[in-house]
Amino acid sequence: MTSPTSDRWQALRATALQRWAALQENERRALRVLAVLVALLLVWLVLVQPAWRTLRETPAQLDLVEAQLREMQAQATEARELRALPPVPAAQAAQALQAASDHLGANAKLNLSGDRAVLTLTGIGPDALQAWLGEARSAARARPVQAQLQRGPQGFTGTIVLALNGATSS
Repeated sequence: MTSPTSDRWQALRATALQRWAALQENERRALRVLAVLVALLLVWLVLVQPAWRTLRETPAQLDLVEAQLREMQAQATEARELRALPPVPAAQAAQALQAASDHLGANAKLNLSGDRAVLTLTGIGPDALQAWLGEARSAARARPVQAQLQRGPQGFTGTIVLALNGATSS
């Protein structure tokens, strides 16, 4: 027993063979050339072009990944060096954080409470925030333990909680 799909396929095949037989030799040759060109185009689009694109883009991607690796290794080295340094006295850490926060202007407010510091930001640019974090890490040896930041058109808004004097997060 044959299925309706198989019957339909057989009918289409028979019709195509009849039309092929009715074509003149030069028309058949032109269709063969066209079929070869379409096959070559498909091979190019499916097999060759993606591989070619990968070969062309891989060196740039490798350079980017290597640069990121070097940056991460430098940060890891800096973190080990900072971990090896003795803690900064609380008064000196508070003074260093306050000085760093003053550089951010009126859009940043620092609250100190025991071994924690909370910086509240309103519209601080990413470069200024990065500089502040670097200064807080190196001068006050403070570690960010919590951050709730949102990026908007004017910059970052939110809070950053820092642990002072080698305190750990609870």
